[in-house]
Amino acid sequence: MSGKLGILAGGGELPRRLIKLCQETGRDFFVVAFKGQTDNETITGINHFWSRLGAAGEILSTLRQQQVTDLVMIGPVKRPSMAELRPDWRALQFFAKIGAKSLGDDGLLKSVVSALEAEGFNLIGVDDILHDLLATKETYGEHTPDDQAYEDIKRGVEVGRLMGLADVGQSVVVQQGLVLGVEAIEGTDALIDRCADLKRDAAGGVLVKLKKPQQERRADLPTIGVETVKRAVKAGLRGIAIEAGGALVVDRDAVVQLANEAGLFLIGIEPADYD
Repeated sequence: MSGKLGILAGGGELPRRLIKLCQETGRDFFVVAFKGQTDNETITGINHFWSRLGAAGEILSTLRQQQVTDLVMIGPVKRPSMAELRPDWRALQFFAKIGAKSLGDDGLLKSVVSALEAEGFNLIGVDDILHDLLATKETYGEHTPDDQAYEDIKRGVEVGRLMGLADVGQSVVVQQGLVLGVEAIEGTDALIDRCADLKRDAAGGVLVKLKKPQQERRADLPTIGVETVKRAVKAGLRGIAIEAGGALVVDRDAVVQLANEAGLFLIGIEPADYD
């Protein structure tokens, strides 16, 4: 078994799923919970440490005291402003070093991963531990895209790649070839909600979710779950396309069941097939 695992826990279900796996397999672990990010229920009864994102020195010191060797960054983290971050001296040194690279999410995450590796930690991707979450190339459930939906997926892939190269976001909503919205700092859920008011009087649009071409996959793979499907249904979308091998599906059985009941298609795609 590998060394002690440090779990840098964001929000949502994923950190709890990983904690459960560690408990079931007997792997030693320690959780760093972030104020304003990590759910309280994630760390109930668990060996953990509360910190703020900007307290880099304190976090590194605690990880070493806990004899952590491996690290995983798991769960969504809302990007704070510099005022909310309140970086300590160690964090300020980090930002001074990376400079303009901190402007985009992927540039920032790559720099964080590199900095943690330079401190001697072994960074592990979520999909290297929770193998069953990685999306595969297939149609999930009972419903399949029609010709128009395939064209919308193709358009979404085209736009999504450009967004990714610009380090903007991972998701786009397309209806009948029209881009209803692209994801920026607000996240996928807010994107879907926003597009509900923009949909045309026709067959619903499609959410396309891809990893960025240059993405640091150990830090921020695109993820969908039950909440994504619920919001897509409420917004009048008719399908979701995610990148096979480049996205995570949380609670797959529940996601597929909900999509089936709502008449929504869910498909794992390889972007190269839509060139």
